[in-house]
Amino acid sequence: MRTRKVTTAVVAASASVALLAGCGGDSGDGSKAFEGQSADSVAAKAVEATRMAASMHVKGDTRQEDGSTVSIDVSVDREKNCEGTIGAGDTEAEVRHTGSTLYLRGDRQYWENALKQQSEAGEMVPELADKWVRMPGNDATTAGVCDKQGFIAAMDEDKSERRGMERGETSEVDGEKALKLTKKGDGGETLAMYVATEGEPYILRTTTEGGENPGSVTFSDYGEPVKPEQPPAGETVDLKGLGARSS
Repeated sequence: MRTRKVTTAVVAASASVALLAGCGGDSGDGSKAFEGQSADSVAAKAVEATRMAASMHVKGDTRQEDGSTVSIDVSVDREKNCEGTIGAGDTEAEVRHTGSTLYLRGDRQYWENALKQQSEAGEMVPELADKWVRMPGNDATTAGVCDKQGFIAAMDEDKSERRGMERGETSEVDGEKALKLTKKGDGGETLAMYVATEGEPYILRTTTEGGENPGSVTFSDYGEPVKPEQPPAGETVDLKGLGARSS
């Protein structure tokens, strides 16, 4: 059925949600930020503060095992309102979630790439290209695209990843002071988390250097309203309707 084929393609393109969740060299502690607190304690507070934030902007990319790159650039809040872009390789699609509906809009190249393994791609691409593809926001295959709380939960799913971290020096992330925490991963990669030293201890950036999935994610615009507009009816394609026509 076409509906399942398209949602499968969407989740493949938005796999960045899980892959970008990596967090957590030994550099001395050259800062008084979080004085007297261990690196693990700071990391735990940072994850909790980020989880409690009403909204944030997430931007980053990571390399997959096959050498391709996935990316995400979205503003999202706790109610799953979101807007921005997701990318796979050299293609990109706009994404919006408002109410209970997820909308995705990609050009012909995006859908040709996303559906290249599907036998019906030649028939489907013209119907999807440059349209807002409407699908249920609670669909299990697409829910993670705009799920702020789920994204943070994925970051903290394996709490051992943020244990055994070491304090680094205070630096800046987009003009905000941040304490760098680092840890060596099991695959030889170096994981780093940058935690805001002023105001709430939000996560400002996570990076993975080396290993199979190097990448970086920046978090900003905490607490800013996220108010995506519903696309015009004339510019949307109902994914359920598309599937029904091919049943």
